[in-house]
Amino acid sequence: MSLSVSQLCKSYPIREGALDILQSCSFELQNGESLSVAGPSGSGKSTLLNILGSLEPATSGTVMLNGVDVLSLPERDLPKFRREQIGFVFQDHHLLPQCTTLENVLMPFLSVGRITKPLRERGAELLRRVGLSERLEHRPAELSGGERQRTAIARALVFQPALLLADEPTGNLDRNGAAQIGTLLLELTQTAMLIIVTHDPVLAQRTKRQSILENGILRSS
Repeated sequence: MSLSVSQLCKSYPIREGALDILQSCSFELQNGESLSVAGPSGSGKSTLLNILGSLEPATSGTVMLNGVDVLSLPERDLPKFRREQIGFVFQDHHLLPQCTTLENVLMPFLSVGRITKPLRERGAELLRRVGLSERLEHRPAELSGGERQRTAIARALVFQPALLLADEPTGNLDRNGAAQIGTLLLELTQTAMLIIVTHDPVLAQRTKRQSILENGILRSS
């Protein structure tokens, strides 16, 4: 598995011309590698993740994930590709309050058919791996902040994605909770690629590679 990002640019039209958010960002990742992206607020970190995750178009450049040019995929093919190849973890867990922990983890499967017994077993196994085997039938309101974020991580991994994108995954957690979530992300993605956007310098230093995005330019730190 591999990710190759080349000369990625993003700008928005404004009255004066164009506002450059990303300028010629390039990097590569291989299977099992992790990368942190730090930088000041408003520097384009979330925009970068959205483009990598095919949620937002780029102005120019290429994003190649396992040999597929993500930015050139037809609109009709994006949901399937995104579902099967890319996992997302956000600062807010985005769990459905009326659903149990296990139901939230299995939610991505609802768009492709009914939930079978093997799928339920896979969801339960993921929850066991994130330390929530005793919380399968609990609803989000009955979970701590760290437990809700663990549930979101399990949900992101349910399709065994090649690339996991995490946008401030520890931003709403205390120091201990943040450390636990960081450990989980790194342990559970040893056979995938992981990109973490974070303001947490401790978490950033735990990834194999570190970078800084500032003034639209991505550079190694």
